[in-house]
Amino acid sequence: MTGRPRCRGDTGAVTVEAAISIGALVALLALVLGGIAAVTDQLRCTDAAREAVRLAARGDRDGARRAVTAIAPAGATLELLPDGDGLTAIVRAAAVRGLLPGLRIEGRAFAVTEPGVGPAARSPGGADP
Repeated sequence: MTGRPRCRGDTGAVTVEAAISIGALVALLALVLGGIAAVTDQLRCTDAAREAVRLAARGDRDGARRAVTAIAPAGATLELLPDGDGLTAIVRAAAVRGLLPGLRIEGRAFAVTEPGVGPAARSPGGADP
């Protein structure tokens, strides 16, 4: 049985390899950009917590909530917890506006309350800023 081989060279193999490579590169780029966005959101939550606890320790809880709204990612929540003679602020948000399901980020900060500021009452957990 002599005849022509069924496969005639590598025609089209390069196209398939290029398509797979481009798909892999796009997926890798999406992961890298998602990671950078998650780190940026983490930094924004930490900055918001720092500013919120500074304001709340001075007695301006409304200002603390406004600061979280302005600084933190959209949909972030603020929780103020009494901690000895100070306050701890916890700012939580969904990573990359919810595009990474199951991943929540948070930033924490602590400050000693100023003299003359009333006792730190526990703020309800998960309250919107």
